[in-house]
Amino acid sequence: MPESHSREAPDSFTVSSSNKSQVDSFPTAASSPQQPGRSPSLAAIIKKGLPTVRVSPSEVDPFATKIYSVQADANTMTASVDSAYIHRDLLASELDHPWSVSGSEGSSPGVESQPPSMTTGSTSASIESLESLQDLHNKNVQLRNEKLYAQLSSLAGKGGAPSATAQPPTSHGSSADGAVLLHSEFGYCPNQAFRYTSEHRQGASLPHPIEEEPSYFTVLTTYISYIFLIVIGHMRDYTGKRLFPKSYRHLVERDGYAALNSDFDSFYTRRLKARMDDCFSRPVTGVCGRTVVTLDRVSDDYYQSFRLTGEKTRALNISAYNYLGFAQSHGGCADAVEECLKRYGVSSYGSRLGVGSLDLHAQAEKLVARFVGKEDACIISMGFATNSTTIPAIASPGTLIISDEYNHSSIRFGARLSGAHIRQYKHNDMEKLEALLRECISQGMPRTHRPWKKILLIVEGLYSMEGTLVNLPEVMRLKEKYKFHLYIDEAHSIGAIGPNGRGVCDYFGIDPKRVEILMGTFTKSFGAAGGYIAGDKALIDRIRLTNHANVYAETLAPPVLTQIIASMASIMGAGNVQEEKSLLPSWVQLPAPLMDGSEGRERLRRLAFNARYLSSGLRKLGFIVYGHRDSPIVPLLIFHPAKMPLFSRMMLDRQQSLPPSERIVAEESDLTSEQLKAINDPASVANMDRPARPPIVVVVVAYPATPLISSRVRFCVSAAHTKKDIDDVLRACDEVGSLLKMKYGSGGPGGRWNVEQVIERCLDLVAWNGEDPI
Repeated sequence: MPESHSREAPDSFTVSSSNKSQVDSFPTAASSPQQPGRSPSLAAIIKKGLPTVRVSPSEVDPFATKIYSVQADANTMTASVDSAYIHRDLLASELDHPWSVSGSEGSSPGVESQPPSMTTGSTSASIESLESLQDLHNKNVQLRNEKLYAQLSSLAGKGGAPSATAQPPTSHGSSADGAVLLHSEFGYCPNQAFRYTSEHRQGASLPHPIEEEPSYFTVLTTYISYIFLIVIGHMRDYTGKRLFPKSYRHLVERDGYAALNSDFDSFYTRRLKARMDDCFSRPVTGVCGRTVVTLDRVSDDYYQSFRLTGEKTRALNISAYNYLGFAQSHGGCADAVEECLKRYGVSSYGSRLGVGSLDLHAQAEKLVARFVGKEDACIISMGFATNSTTIPAIASPGTLIISDEYNHSSIRFGARLSGAHIRQYKHNDMEKLEALLRECISQGMPRTHRPWKKILLIVEGLYSMEGTLVNLPEVMRLKEKYKFHLYIDEAHSIGAIGPNGRGVCDYFGIDPKRVEILMGTFTKSFGAAGGYIAGDKALIDRIRLTNHANVYAETLAPPVLTQIIASMASIMGAGNVQEEKSLLPSWVQLPAPLMDGSEGRERLRRLAFNARYLSSGLRKLGFIVYGHRDSPIVPLLIFHPAKMPLFSRMMLDRQQSLPPSERIVAEESDLTSEQLKAINDPASVANMDRPARPPIVVVVVAYPATPLISSRVRFCVSAAHTKKDIDDVLRACDEVGSLLKMKYGSGGPGGRWNVEQVIERCLDLVAWNGEDPI
């Protein structure tokens, strides 16, 4: 379950008289023009940070709230959060603050209402009411903020003039800020023009994505770079084994024992990957939503180990599988999970065939089967195990498994465990697939040439490294012709593709009953964990008895099951059909926008717009981008190994891509590191429309996950991102890509555009088919 920020107390903060002059001299947004000599990127904007407000009335005591207490002496004022609670009505009367943010005249100041939803609103599905709700919410919070300042200042000055040094914590120091919390997890974007429906036109063939090839110079220099790295790595190994034998003890035979690691097998990890280990496994804290808080770290031994500095950076998150933005600590799904914790606890304490089977499992399986359009479904507690343990349960020696060459490693692992004969075909090449089918059917089993017991074709709905969709209409044509069984892995497509979010069958308008097995995971679009197998009831009953993950492994925890049920019900609009509503537990009470599916539709349409905008925008900027435009996975090709760590570091630390003169200004400014971070804080409501240069967290991928020379950065778009977030990503890519000479493409029909053209003509890019000039 996502970590709940709204339950955290704000960190204490200290303002001393020694830094009073710095704070007083820090200009506000409405102050005098920019000081001479400062960089334009350091536009001094003071963000006072909003006081603590609750996100949901069920999250804390409804009759109590926290206040700030001030301890002052002659030299230093220290403000901290007092652990004492006072009655809310008393605080409301002191601050004269309307606790209701709904704007209704009949609302009582003693009863707190839900903050406005960032999609369809918390009390109504009307999109027109969003701006007024958000404006009223911001005004109320600002009013409370100003009056709280006055109280703090009067306490600090003992009745004197208000002091500008008394500031509550910003979003870096406190995650309990209501408005910042909402915007940090799910961005506010009410403009209905920034929406799109992910759908394939009926009867049309799936267009092949136009993937430009790099020049021979780029390919040649990439190979030369890897050759240099390999040669230097072997030279270091040769000298190191003789000069520093202790560092190589784990790679050589010692005391009659074989080496724990193979020298050859670990060479890539030691000599290539180790050079950029700071780009992988970055520690983060809190909810992995629209933004994420990274824990800053440094290395003193060339990335052999890392040391946390104690500082944090809030960055724009374009790297997580949070397609629909359900990774939230507030809202109806989070409230349902909290109620589940009170009723069921944190674990089921057993396997499905043991004592770990709960009513939630049966309800979740029925809901999944209804959602994907199959008779029955079986839930597995791990996404990887869903493939690796189900394939051996349905395939055996005498079975022919035909697999796409880019299928996930869980599919490959499960196919090997099954003992079946495995053949591969070129990725998404239907001509190669048909030729392979004709050969295998005509020749039969090796040596005996007897007919196969069964032929199973395994494909993915959306390929996670390529961003390409399976050509399902053509696959179905071949299925009718050659009579094989079809297994579709929808780990990345379920919930993210199609007008109703029901995967590739929904996207192409194909009846899911024509597919024997549908597999998917809950980790990408539903903000949960685990996976499912859906099919005919007789098949699923057999899988329940023979799937090792279902027989031996512990089942999904009740809170995870509740997150699955709540998020899936909101996508399908379970409240509109009584039969679907009856599948929900009676104690799960979702808000109206979730029950009627209006918020789910908004999330799907926002995701489709963001995906097409980013994919088309990067292409027009001159980058080589793989995949279909409706894919929420957007791979941008890097090629050269040295550019991978540079791209990742420059996107996270935006100062590195500045010219030296501007970088020196930032380093020698009087602002603290927290104040510099606050200027471009992506979670700040003040930066919702103001141009900023936020830190961006990206994922770079290289061999062995991709071919050696086709290293890439993989953007994962979310419905939680706003149009401005995609603008910021495009600007950052344009800036870093130009600096690193990564624009290997032509820009497609019509040539390249500059970044301002791309941002201005975003609607044209979303509607662009990629073939005709615009």
